[in-house]
Amino acid sequence: MSHANAKLAPRGRLALARCVVDDGWPIRRAAERFQVSAGTAARWVSRYRLLGEAGMIDRSSRPHSSPRRTPTQVERRIIKVRVIRRWGPARIGFLLGLHPSTVHRVLARFGLARLRWLDRATGRQVRRYEHAAPGELVHVDIKKLGRIPDGGGHRVTSRAVGQRNRAASAGTHRDRHGKPRLGYAYLHNAVDDHSRLAYTEILNNDDKDTAAAFWTRANAWFISCGITVRRVLTDNGGCYRSHVFADALGESITHKWTRPYRPQTNGKVERFNRTLLEEWAYAQTYPSDTARAATLPDWLHTYNHHRGHTALDGKPPASRVTNLSGQNN
Repeated sequence: MSHANAKLAPRGRLALARCVVDDGWPIRRAAERFQVSAGTAARWVSRYRLLGEAGMIDRSSRPHSSPRRTPTQVERRIIKVRVIRRWGPARIGFLLGLHPSTVHRVLARFGLARLRWLDRATGRQVRRYEHAAPGELVHVDIKKLGRIPDGGGHRVTSRAVGQRNRAASAGTHRDRHGKPRLGYAYLHNAVDDHSRLAYTEILNNDDKDTAAAFWTRANAWFISCGITVRRVLTDNGGCYRSHVFADALGESITHKWTRPYRPQTNGKVERFNRTLLEEWAYAQTYPSDTARAATLPDWLHTYNHHRGHTALDGKPPASRVTNLSGQNN
């Protein structure tokens, strides 16, 4: 944007117009003096005669009429479908016989929130937040992960070989239907709200003693990173409601719980769970559960120190923690 004293700014246009209207200069002479075309000079002179100084202000480039704009009735139908069904432009366009780009323009024109900003259950816009400093809030959660039989499952081998490997790895363990049961590994995760720095362990269960011991180690790790944890947010699982977990937190850390059936409140660790599964657990085929577990420390280091995070302008979580060791490794 030009400054107020530029030749074609409102003050310069006013001076040009006054030279012609008030001082009687020919339009061509005024145009040459202000180094603009005769047509441009004539336009500002005409506006000055009609509107005075107010005519020197830029007008909106929006046309007075838009005969090809989507009819109001169609716009209302688009908004109604979006509000009631919470569909995206493609599905709305298919239902109403419109191109998705047309639907998108209507939704954008009326300022309707993106679907990823909405709570799909209620249709309300999700209030997003971020604490100002590391340690002000740490999200904690547990994710179950199916174990891999030694020798690989059916995704690595054939189905028949995978079933044999599963039976051999399960030993005498069977489910209620008599099929071999490998069970689950439990990913205990802690994610700092401000930096998204994450700490993860693969454990054998999700009981209160295991959860409490995990937090003790996680808290020690955050302290080693220079982060003093003040609040912890968990869901309402029994292990987090226990006195054992409360004792592990101690008096210096405030425990907060999510609202029932509202995992969005703990969304940062829920999103980390998804990333963990997509980019580590299921990113490649592993010959055994032990082989997969062995790759977790390297992946976690990459996530914390080198992987760009979309919520952090493409920077890794470590970039938000002062003097954190390992950033250049």
